Amino acid sequence: MQKKEYPVTHAASLLPFLLEQVRGQSRNNIKSLLTRGQVQVDGITVTRHDHSLQPGQTVTVLPQSAAETKAPFPILYEDGHILVIDKPAGLLSMATEREKVRTAYRMATDYVCRTDPRGRVFIVHRLDRATSGVLLFAKDEPTKRAYQDHWDTLVDRRGYLAVVEGRPPRQADTVRTLLRENAAHKVYSVRSGGKEAVTHYTTLGAGTEYTLLEVNIDTGRKNQIRAHLSELGCPVAGDWDYGAATDPLGRLCLHAHVLILTDPFTGEKRTFHAPEPRGFRRLVR
Repeated sequence: MQKKEYPVTHAASLLPFLLEQVRGQSRNNIKSLLTRGQVQVDGITVTRHDHSLQPGQTVTVLPQSAAETKAPFPILYEDGHILVIDKPAGLLSMATEREKVRTAYRMATDYVCRTDPRGRVFIVHRLDRATSGVLLFAKDEPTKRAYQDHWDTLVDRRGYLAVVEGRPPRQADTVRTLLRENAAHKVYSVRSGGKEAVTHYTTLGAGTEYTLLEVNIDTGRKNQIRAHLSELGCPVAGDWDYGAATDPLGRLCLHAHVLILTDPFTGEKRTFHAPEPRGFRRLVR
């Protein structure tokens, strides 16, 4: 099979779309293409059968040989000590009790082992499953410890892009609250007994329904941005858990687009950028 591209003209799920577009292949063969990582949506490998497609996207089916050598996600930077990827939305950073295989950690490990069977990767930090963007792995234990032990002092900026419903009360502001997680694993602000969370936001553009925000965080609490923006009355688009009423792109509209930190060994300032997801700007025109 040669590389083929299929433009998406209407909203659909990935498996039915492939069954309709890829001729001469059985349902089982199409599922195998997904399992082997031969299917990409806008250049990002997707293996979920129910992945949502939106008009304007492009689905690419790769030959098996290309899928075997290509990373399952964009590589932003790689050297002998770290691997930085652009994690797709919907992909876990690491394993949970329910999902142990389809994770960024597992895929990064498989990618590294293709060139070095003894290669390993180590979790340094995490992104929410629904959030896309810059994710850093260490490739050896000393590097992992160096980053994790001094993460708060090494990181200069963790920047996100968020498309929110409506508009926040101010063009730019800082939200500082205490956050607590309830039994349903939802995070919310409390007056006492929580962990401090600090979120800064600036408006980049606004349309009739949505606003694009630049968001920077001083603390990395679970679901911090999602909770704070929801409490301002402008939940992240596609965030059903935190009060969103719409899902315009078939995903949570939150993207970690920049990570700036200091190399713990050389003292060098390192900046990693993940391109803005397609569709974010269109929503605020």
